[in-house]
Amino acid sequence: MQTLPGFRDFLPEDCATRNYIFARWREISRRYGFVEWDGPVLEPTELYKKKSGSEIVDQLFNFIDKGDREVSMRPELTPTLARVVAAHERAFKKPLKWFSIGQFFRYEKQQRGRLREHYQLNCDVIGETDFAADIELIALCIDILRSFGLTEQDFVVRISDREFWTDFLQQQELPAERWEEVLQIIDKSGREPREKTEEKLGNLAGPVFSIFDKGGRSGKLDRLVDGLGARGLAGFVDIDVKIVRGLAYYTGTVFEVFDRAGKLRAIAGGGRYDKLIGQLSDGAVSMPALGFAMGDVVLGELLGERAASREKLETAIRNQNRIDIYVVIAKEQRRADALEQIQELRDRGYRVDYPLTAEKVGKQFQNAENAGARIALLYGDEWPQVKIKNLDAREESLIPNDALLDSVAKFFTVSGSV
Repeated sequence: MQTLPGFRDFLPEDCATRNYIFARWREISRRYGFVEWDGPVLEPTELYKKKSGSEIVDQLFNFIDKGDREVSMRPELTPTLARVVAAHERAFKKPLKWFSIGQFFRYEKQQRGRLREHYQLNCDVIGETDFAADIELIALCIDILRSFGLTEQDFVVRISDREFWTDFLQQQELPAERWEEVLQIIDKSGREPREKTEEKLGNLAGPVFSIFDKGGRSGKLDRLVDGLGARGLAGFVDIDVKIVRGLAYYTGTVFEVFDRAGKLRAIAGGGRYDKLIGQLSDGAVSMPALGFAMGDVVLGELLGERAASREKLETAIRNQNRIDIYVVIAKEQRRADALEQIQELRDRGYRVDYPLTAEKVGKQFQNAENAGARIALLYGDEWPQVKIKNLDAREESLIPNDALLDSVAKFFTVSGSV
């Protein structure tokens, strides 16, 4: 039996990598004052149809449940967020600054950087119209990636403004019902030959490509770069008006994050969606909003390719999987004494391992080394003294068993480990 196409097993090192990514996501989001929340993995399929249209069903893991309801495993979090905010917004002071880390599912063709399941960080600000929120959100996205050891040589945030394009289309007197079609063409223009984009745009090709060639600007985007520059982060962003995001619900600032080498899919993406909550709540609650999502698959690939981030990742994995203390039982007569103190050490928060059955002393010390233990405690002929061995410094000493806990605490206090 193998995993289903597009799904993953997480072996211990993979799990440690995932935990490291989650820890960075949580720490930096909380530094920015965001609080964690989550929603259900299963939602009514209608919720996703309402946001994205009936065509979204082809990309869903959807089925009829035992209550005869049409349900789907969540492909994204924004519809759930809109539903939750509409139902509970009176219970919270605005603006809401929420983040979530969850697993998501899409039934689509798997390819590099895109699987049928993935984990994703979502960060959203609800109830704030001021442009400062747009700057803050992009700064958060940048700082999250910086926390992995990535620099402005490793990734770039490409920023744009959907309002810039809707104003342009209005000036071109294009019927509003065709706006989304043209925006989709612009969004795909960076991934298609110029001739194909020109053909799709027709009479609009000239003015659109003129904007591309001149590097279209807007006062809003200049303010965004200046705001990030005040934080020393301007080197991470480029204005790129080809970025409009393929999702129709965006209403203002939009951005996508890419590796500088251009080898990978987008690392993250988001923007302002001021009308979506009202749309999904049938007008019951209308609140401005903006947010971004960052997946673990592409990010994991990028971390593995960059030396500095890879070193941080490998160090984190070693620290997550290593134990503090390994107990060597040299004499089986001392096993009961050792187990009593193992329990006391674990109660104090130390990560402690020991041989479940009798083993040669040499093998036990090898196990201690393999587990990354800082110290080994040996229970043998020296009892009622315990031999404590610093495995890093290769130093050892004898201590009375009734002084063991204090001696261990002193060691880790001085070494700064636990």
